[in-house]
Amino acid sequence: MQEHRFQIGENVYFTSRPIGHMVANSIYQVVKLLPSDGSDYQYRIKNPNEAFERVARESQLENSR
Repeated sequence: MQEHRFQIGENVYFTSRPIGHMVANSIYQVVKLLPSDGSDYQYRIKNPNEAFERVARESQLENSR
């Protein structure tokens, strides 16, 4: 079975534009690895300018480098 592409502490870009608030052009940090939803691994991510964490699919994330 394939492993998570990103690791805890890694900085990533959140490429999806969900409904609601989002800090534009900002970097998120992976704070927790979550299990697959059946088709894609999931991650809990956090932006320091937001008071909450988000859950994102691996396909919605890109390397920040």
